Amino acid sequence: MSKPSFLVLGGVGFIGRNFVTHLVENDLASEIRVVDKALPATSFMNARHKAAFEKVEFKQANLSVPASITASFDKEGGDFDYVINLAGETKYSQSEAIYEERVFNLTVNCAKEAAARKVKKFIDVSTAQVYDAGKSPSDENGKIKPWTAIASYKYKAEQAIKQIPGLNYVILRPAIVYGPADISGLTPRLVVGAVYKQLGDEMKLLWTKDLLMNTVHVDDVCRAILLVCEKAPAGKIYNLADTGATDQEKITSLVCKIFGIKSSYHGSIVSNLAKLNLDSATEEGNEKHLQPWSELCKAEQITSTPLSPYLDKELLSNNALSIDGSLICKELGFSYSHPVVTEELLRDVLRLAIETRLFPKGALSM
Repeated sequence: MSKPSFLVLGGVGFIGRNFVTHLVENDLASEIRVVDKALPATSFMNARHKAAFEKVEFKQANLSVPASITASFDKEGGDFDYVINLAGETKYSQSEAIYEERVFNLTVNCAKEAAARKVKKFIDVSTAQVYDAGKSPSDENGKIKPWTAIASYKYKAEQAIKQIPGLNYVILRPAIVYGPADISGLTPRLVVGAVYKQLGDEMKLLWTKDLLMNTVHVDDVCRAILLVCEKAPAGKIYNLADTGATDQEKITSLVCKIFGIKSSYHGSIVSNLAKLNLDSATEEGNEKHLQPWSELCKAEQITSTPLSPYLDKELLSNNALSIDGSLICKELGFSYSHPVVTEELLRDVLRLAIETRLFPKGALSM
């Protein structure tokens, strides 16, 4: 049986580069094309990811432009078997117009192109932030109440692609994704841990220790993408979350252990007061963190890094992220290779960041 071909949209990003590497290292594809507006050479790739990208076709394109979508799909000898949509705006607190263009329109236009070409499967990687932020784990039929602007437009795109005639789609809704090359999942909290070690101060967090922050390792996301390509019926939605029921205290305790610092929580009363003026509270916290981080990087002559202790206000609200990621296991036989977040897994993220000169080694050894 011949190996399938893959078109990976937004493939230079965090999940994309790991998925491409998974395909290459395991010799799972006959052809891989990566499309992204960012160039691999300027995207802070580690040695493993660089090696993988040397073996794939890369096209630079802005997928917000319809003509670029057509060119991205064109190939000799027929069309791609599987199209993986990892493209779109990932920065928080952007304008509605940006999300309309770079999340909604981009996704729908790519999905229409996939339908027109009759690809075997179009995989749209959405987000678990579309669910109501309650304490009970949401399954795939859970109440929808997006709590970030990105999630609102991701869900709007989900609804639109369901209406595209002839589209064989599957939607994945991952929890907080972490792992090698993570920038915005758990890594900002690791950077904040380094800052508090530098400051010699206690790390104090908003809300309470039991705020749910469910997680999934990027390796499992990659394996799940491949599995749904091969086995999932068209039109299915699957959550992706490990079995650890991760909460804020779990992450905080690991960060404290790694950096040898202490932590505490402001609690609901103080945090609710901060929420009344979240812009000010966010700005104050980020100002406190950014200067020490800059000093840590400067000490090791790290002049450019995508890592930052900056935490966006959309992510500092009292929104629990709690989902049930078991349906994909029950229906497709999937199993999570990293069922819980561990100190070792977070140290691996830091080790690779240090090797790539994106994170100051001295922050760990001070």
